[in-house]
Amino acid sequence: MDADSDLRYYYLMKAWKQSDHSSFDFYDAHDINNIYDKSEESIKAGLQERFRNSKVFVLLVGDSTRYLYKYVRWEIERAIKRELPIIVVNLNGTRTIDDVKCPPIVKNELALHISFNAKILEYALEHWPNLHYEKMKEKDKSSYHYKQETYTKLGI
Repeated sequence: MDADSDLRYYYLMKAWKQSDHSSFDFYDAHDINNIYDKSEESIKAGLQERFRNSKVFVLLVGDSTRYLYKYVRWEIERAIKRELPIIVVNLNGTRTIDDVKCPPIVKNELALHISFNAKILEYALEHWPNLHYEKMKEKDKSSYHYKQETYTKLGI
């Protein structure tokens, strides 16, 4: 995510967890307060440690995410390299790949694209990792999105 512009969405996700007792849990890879040396090298080392303990990579995509290379692109590259299931969350409500805002590096990778909503994110976290691994075995590197029926079923 763009920590400068989109941090409020991360905090909203934390509020979802507290207010509706959603079953998903997440940790902000950017929470590097325990890293005393704020150099790029130390930050990336801390992020690498978090990647080793991650099961899914959630990318919040806002207006400027596609232009961030120092950390965002680097994190996406690490997720792809580690073959982590990628969930792209469009902050503008788009339920499919957003060709304008999506970082180019993700466009041709196996990823699920959803809108920013607690119910669909929880659903994606529960279902996408297993489907992701099936697609990896098939060597399928397409972008995916849920059909309208899924959103309707979830009351969205």
